[in-house]
Amino acid sequence: MTATRTDTASPRPAAGGPGGRPGRYIREIISELRKVLWPSRKELTTYTIVVIVFVVIMVALVAGLDLGLAKLVLQIFG
Repeated sequence: MTATRTDTASPRPAAGGPGGRPGRYIREIISELRKVLWPSRKELTTYTIVVIVFVVIMVALVAGLDLGLAKLVLQIFG
């Protein structure tokens, strides 16, 4: 008869996770943030304007459809 191991090792907490080392976790976050390619002010302004214009167009489209469908419903159901 062969002996088998029945007890399992307790899992170790992940580095920086709950119960881990918070200092190491913070250092790793800072290290990863340094690798990020941040946009320049000009790029950020351009992207912001593009997003605002897109949102304004979509709001106008949805509002127009809403008004049109509301008038249609009023025409049909009086």
